[in-house]
Amino acid sequence: MRKLSVICLLLMIGTISAQAIKYGVTANFHQTSIVKVHDYSKGAFGGGIGVFADVALVPNDIYDSSWLYLSPQVEFSMQGENANHPKEGKQQYHNNYVGIPLYIKYFLRNHGYKGDLYFMVGPRIEFLLSEKRSGPPADFESQEQRINSFGYGISLGAGIKINDKMDAFIRLDRGMSKIYPDYTRDATYNRMLGLGINFYLGETN
Repeated sequence: MRKLSVICLLLMIGTISAQAIKYGVTANFHQTSIVKVHDYSKGAFGGGIGVFADVALVPNDIYDSSWLYLSPQVEFSMQGENANHPKEGKQQYHNNYVGIPLYIKYFLRNHGYKGDLYFMVGPRIEFLLSEKRSGPPADFESQEQRINSFGYGISLGAGIKINDKMDAFIRLDRGMSKIYPDYTRDATYNRMLGLGINFYLGETN
């Protein structure tokens, strides 16, 4: 997976060097959970903030007319989950990550022109910055002593252009790597559902 990440980065650099780039900041509000690990899970609400770039992949002779983009992103994301055990009480598992999604962003076209609605999909890798646990121990606490510092998965979503400087989106992330490597009862992975905005700061040629 690390080799694939390096290849994607090289391809991204090569593409960016030959195209115009729109860039900006992104933020989202989301709910996350770690699948099939803690009983009575309620998920945790959190936020994310980062920077992104949209690199046109088709001719862009008319200003902002490209309908297909490569869109790399770097973000800080609060993840994890809460659990509410009926006997033991509330348990919290809060993990902070640096995430790197790499989207293909496709805008629907209207009579051949770029529309306002778009879809995006691509791989996402994440690096654990910190973890914090509170509350009574989980039933399988001994298998949760180690947590992987690196993870990967897929991210997909849909968005709509609000104006020339802003768009809004809904996004779903689904991890494909195990969070707790010693956990034997089932697979564990991150998942997230969020709403967010992109704010464009400028464009280079």
